[in-house]
Amino acid sequence: MTLDLIQIRRDLHQIPELGLEEYKTQAYLLERIAELTVDKPFVEQKTWKTGILVFLKGTNPEKTIGWRTDMDGLPITEQTGLPFSSQHQGRMHACGHDIHMTTALGLLEQALQQQPKENLLFLFQPAEENLAGGMLMYEDGAFGDWLPDEFYGLHVRPDLQVGDIATNRGTLFAGTCEVKLTFKGIGGHAAFPHKTKDALVAAAYFVTQVQTVVSRNVDPIEGAVVTFGAMRAGTTNNVIADEAFLHGTIRALTQEMNLLVQDRLRTIAEGVAASFGLEVVIELNQGGYLPVENDPALAAELMNYFEADEAVHLIEIEPAMTGEDFGYLLHQVPGVMFWLGVDTPYALHHPQMSPDEAVLPFAVETISAFLAHKVNKQERGDLE
Repeated sequence: MTLDLIQIRRDLHQIPELGLEEYKTQAYLLERIAELTVDKPFVEQKTWKTGILVFLKGTNPEKTIGWRTDMDGLPITEQTGLPFSSQHQGRMHACGHDIHMTTALGLLEQALQQQPKENLLFLFQPAEENLAGGMLMYEDGAFGDWLPDEFYGLHVRPDLQVGDIATNRGTLFAGTCEVKLTFKGIGGHAAFPHKTKDALVAAAYFVTQVQTVVSRNVDPIEGAVVTFGAMRAGTTNNVIADEAFLHGTIRALTQEMNLLVQDRLRTIAEGVAASFGLEVVIELNQGGYLPVENDPALAAELMNYFEADEAVHLIEIEPAMTGEDFGYLLHQVPGVMFWLGVDTPYALHHPQMSPDEAVLPFAVETISAFLAHKVNKQERGDLE
């Protein structure tokens, strides 16, 4: 059997689902996996909620190599105009997880050609975008004795070309922290401000003051981001708001810096509330979105391998402030994540983001050779 990678990607693209709601996606993947693994007695599989784990038992295993893909879509209305656009209103694979899953199926097909020497785990992980599904699976014991000794994964990148693979030997993605703040005061008539405690004004002061965290508390060599993208307060022009809600994000390249920014944000919020005589409720939720920190030795091995592949343009790239819950798993298991170029003018999470499907055969061919190198203890010359 040879998978039709383009058709699989288009099938998956039409059924995007949010985290832990990937029921159609899971059913589709299970059908393809069943077709691939028939008459393969060395394969076991299990599910966890909407996730799937496929385990290839090695002939002489000393360790387990893991490959992870994510499964969920985003609450975005697609605007690509493609004939295979999302059939789920208000849902879209705008982050490329359809490409990720298709690549993983292709890698599984190649790995099944012969029983590997090392164990090989394929993880189809739900809820990357908002619920840190990797953390949920780990904490719930979903891996059992299948937990890898090394973990690998990729993420598509629109501004890189097909054929580009980009990574580094340290931090690739930032750790993130979701922030929710509610200032609670006393509302009233706009004509009598002295009888109120204006939550909207307090929130506005906070938004401006919190910008000083990055400019005055963060080492400029390290960098961090504090962004508030949503604010809700008030009902009309002549009523002073009794409550103001802010929703934002913190991003930093080290966990230590993330915690520093969280601490400074909390101090400023409490100070602003005290100065206006209000209450403030602060929610800081980092969850499983820790920095994606590549293992230096394993990253060097992967980079050296791809650098020697004439089909690959390897790029040693700077960290990005994007977040990824694979960072949680890489804090439990050493491994590597890398960018895969997909050459589209639209950014991740954009309603017109449409990867170049030519990346699929390229990704399967190049990455399957690397995995064979890992699980069969082969050098490149042994594969040719």
